[in-house]
Amino acid sequence: MTKSDLISEVAAKVGMTKKDADAAVNAVIDTITDALTSGDKVQLVGFGTFEVKTRSEHTGRNPFTGEAMTIAESKHVSFSVGKALKESVK
Repeated sequence: MTKSDLISEVAAKVGMTKKDADAAVNAVIDTITDALTSGDKVQLVGFGTFEVKTRSEHTGRNPFTGEAMTIAESKHVSFSVGKALKESVK
C-alpha cells in the first residue's frame, strides 16, 4: 500500500474528501516525526510503538579490504508491533 492508497482508504472510511484525508495523513506523519525528532516515544495502543534508539560505537570490517574500522554511534527508529496488530496478522 502506498501513501496515496492510504489517503484514498482514509477518505473512503471517514467520508471526507481526498484533499482533507491527505491533510490528515500528512498531519499524523508530521506529528510522529516531530515527536521522534525531539526524543519522545510514540505509542499507539493496539498498533505499536515508534521509538528512537541509539546504536553504540562498534568495530566492523571494510567488506572490500577486510580492514577493521570503527563504526560511529548512530540513531535509528525502531517499531515494536502492538498486541492487537500482531494477533490480527496471524
